[in-house]
Amino acid sequence: MLPSSIYNISSINRFGVAGNNFHGELPPNLGILLPNLVEFYCDINNFTGNIPVSLSNASRLQLIDFFTNDFTGTIPGESLGSLRSLIWLNFAVNRLGNGKLGDLSFLNFLTNCTSLEYLGLSDNRFGGEIPRSIANLTTQLQVLDMGVNLLHGSLPKGIGNLINLIVLYVDLNYLAGVVPEEIGKLKKMGELYLEDNKFSGPIPSSLGNMTSLIELYMEKNNFQGSIPPSLGNCQNLLLLSLYNNNLTGSIPQKLMELSTLSISLDLSENYLTGPLPSNVGDLVHLTWLNVSNNKLSGEIPSTISSCTSLGGLYLDDNKFEGTIPQSLKDLKGLEELDISSNNLSGQIPDFLGKLGALKYLNLSYNDFEGELPKEGIFSNVSGASVLGNHRLCGGIPQLHLPTCHKNKHHSSGGPFPPKVVIPISCALAFIIALSCFFIARSMLKKSRDGLVTSRSYKDWKFGVSYSQLVESTNGFLVDNLIGSGSFGSVYKGVIPSDGTVVAIKVLNLQQQGASKSFNDECKALRSVRHRNLVKIITACSSIDNHGRDFKSLVFEFMPNGSLDSWLHPRDEEQSPSKRLNFMQRLNIAIDVASALDYLHNHCETSIVHCDLKPSNVLLDEDMVAHVGDFGLARFLLEASNDPSLSQIMSSQLKGSIGYIPPEYGMGGQVSIQGDVYSYGILLLEMFTGKTPTDDMFIEGLSIYKFAAIGLPDHVMDVVDPSLLLDLEADGSVNDDRYERTALPRRNNHGMVKAKKVEECLFAVMQIGLSCCAVSPRERMLLNMVVGKMSAIKDSYLKVQEG
Repeated sequence: MLPSSIYNISSINRFGVAGNNFHGELPPNLGILLPNLVEFYCDINNFTGNIPVSLSNASRLQLIDFFTNDFTGTIPGESLGSLRSLIWLNFAVNRLGNGKLGDLSFLNFLTNCTSLEYLGLSDNRFGGEIPRSIANLTTQLQVLDMGVNLLHGSLPKGIGNLINLIVLYVDLNYLAGVVPEEIGKLKKMGELYLEDNKFSGPIPSSLGNMTSLIELYMEKNNFQGSIPPSLGNCQNLLLLSLYNNNLTGSIPQKLMELSTLSISLDLSENYLTGPLPSNVGDLVHLTWLNVSNNKLSGEIPSTISSCTSLGGLYLDDNKFEGTIPQSLKDLKGLEELDISSNNLSGQIPDFLGKLGALKYLNLSYNDFEGELPKEGIFSNVSGASVLGNHRLCGGIPQLHLPTCHKNKHHSSGGPFPPKVVIPISCALAFIIALSCFFIARSMLKKSRDGLVTSRSYKDWKFGVSYSQLVESTNGFLVDNLIGSGSFGSVYKGVIPSDGTVVAIKVLNLQQQGASKSFNDECKALRSVRHRNLVKIITACSSIDNHGRDFKSLVFEFMPNGSLDSWLHPRDEEQSPSKRLNFMQRLNIAIDVASALDYLHNHCETSIVHCDLKPSNVLLDEDMVAHVGDFGLARFLLEASNDPSLSQIMSSQLKGSIGYIPPEYGMGGQVSIQGDVYSYGILLLEMFTGKTPTDDMFIEGLSIYKFAAIGLPDHVMDVVDPSLLLDLEADGSVNDDRYERTALPRRNNHGMVKAKKVEECLFAVMQIGLSCCAVSPRERMLLNMVVGKMSAIKDSYLKVQEG
């Protein structure tokens, strides 16, 4: 329940108890006890009962936020309608309404609230039809959220009167009928959610008038007719979802001209015909293209290779014919490709096995022939499917394909007779054997000198001796020490032979398990390659000057140091110069998420980092982030099941208090979900400027709660002050950008820009909080994090360009 002490301050004008797990009912005389309230937050709690009618007594109220509680009953419309200054009203995620006709009748009274800009009603039990009085709500309304309810009927006439709407949610209801053409009057609309209803009839061509539209969701309805070419006018569109409807006709070429489409284009599960337009290559930023389950025909256009950002391509269940275009080899980032159930033929090209990012490939039920490749995705029986191609042969044994029969050339058909070939072959074999002997002898000698060669560790550029490392670091001088951890210290060094600047990690062999960690780290590091992982150059296993074991790893040097040194500079004189702007933080966050996604989902064996924190994120000369110390993960995973090493693992985790997921503290096993939690904390730290162990986090307050309290409408109050300085410098925000009570009025371009930036920051904080969910199952997947953060980046760039 609310603390009784608040009622002793009748003059209070702003009261917030967000995210405190309060329960019980609000006092029915709340508005009488607090008559001077201007803002009232009780979101993210467990309040029950009815909305107090007495709120009308607080006649100055401008903001009411009851988001995420358990309120029941009806909304007192007449009471709230008397609050003429109301700007923000949020009842989303409660149990309001009875699923019956008239549940939204309170909207008739809200027409008196002529300053209302935000109305949140989603995730409740409102039933019946949307009343026509909604058309009489103030034209100041910017966000109308009625999704996830039990609404029936159709969109009412007059919806086009709400000319300042930028977001409209009516998704996951039972709305039916035709979407009126007048919806095209909403020219400021940025996000339109109509999905998962029973809408029918044609898609209104007037949607093309919504030139500010960023995301359009119309899937899972009964829309008929063709896709209107006018959608090609929506030059800011990032996402278009029309799947699972009854659409017919061809895909408009004008739709392919939307080069802004970067998140997703999903036209699947319809009845579309004709070819996939050849100008599909214009979608150069698109990451997800799905046209499966249609009746498309013709060949797969080779121009699709221009879509170099594609991560998922789904062309299955159509009537495509011809061969797989060789140009698809340019899709280096492709992770999923499904072209099953078509009429494709010819040989399966070898380049598919060389697409390093590919983790799912479905070629089933076509007419492919010839030998199946064995490398890359084709070596993974669970990742590649070739069922129903009866003329294939070869491949890995687990696929049980017939053996390929190759024509054998007899001596009469060869260019050289056996009496020539045999002596030459024997001579070559002798030369090769002799060469191997001398190479092996040379390598043995070098290993005694403390070298690890590129033959021992694949792809390493050179070997390095202990004496060279001593020379490169001036005898491991303290001045060259750039970091230390549980398993050793890191020094900056310069390799004498070629002047290469490196980071040298010297393992502390007095630490139990350090020697084993060296071997495990070598195994892990030499098998992984990603632009956002710290790259190993070489290793050294030798004896030091005192006759003790010496083991070290040599990494690429990162001239801009760690993320920690940028977020929390120790030297006050350097603070102004070491300041990350908004775009740099977004890029670093995307880089780190990409690295973790690779470790978790794209390595031969999934690798858990276990110790993600800003000091383990290093920045190169271009401020590209590289995650380090991931090589210890496999060792830690093994140690978790080894009683003799449990203390080592425990001390490693204790070294990063604040980033450890709660399940680890209760004895849970390390997991990729644990890394997601650590990433969420890191993300909140990057944008709040607070460490998870900041002195302010006492008496139950944490970085999670600190960020949550600022959402949804006070995000700027929890943002890193140094970040705000940069945003003010580039004109994205300014000191008078807000009336403290609500969203900014859109009376000029600067205010629009400020609002867009706030929305980007809000979205980042939401992702951070989602990653930090207490339950591991509720945490956001990292591939989704990468996609959402990239979309935020694109949205921010559009703000800057605008």
